[in-house]
Amino acid sequence: MLLKKNIKAGKVNFLLLSLLSILIINNVHAGTLPKNETTAELSILDKVSSKNTNIKIQVGEEFSFQNLNIKVLKCYNSEFDDDPEVTAYMQVKDITMNNNDRVFIFNDWTFASSPSLRPFDHPVYDVWLKKCYS
Repeated sequence: MLLKKNIKAGKVNFLLLSLLSILIINNVHAGTLPKNETTAELSILDKVSSKNTNIKIQVGEEFSFQNLNIKVLKCYNSEFDDDPEVTAYMQVKDITMNNNDRVFIFNDWTFASSPSLRPFDHPVYDVWLKKCYS
């Protein structure tokens, strides 16, 4: 009879210890994840007129600029103090294009420090990520 009580107590202790370990690991891991910002600031260059325009877009909302529909889905700032990296996942559509085979002219991650890493290729416009903030 005493043996069954010890086994039950051991199972309960093991479950509590496992749950506590999972919670601690989850909290430690959550502190290392980048914070998803709510606003992205972009710079758009009209290559024809050489006019540069700065815009602010709410993450998740679509913004229309001339012939472009721009949507920023995610925007992150790195946690490093020395050289912070700003990254965003952006989708851009050209509403003048009627080619249904290619929905987005740009659908990828972009980096503020290295815009040429994932180039935005459009004959009239250039779009650069400047910063993300809440």
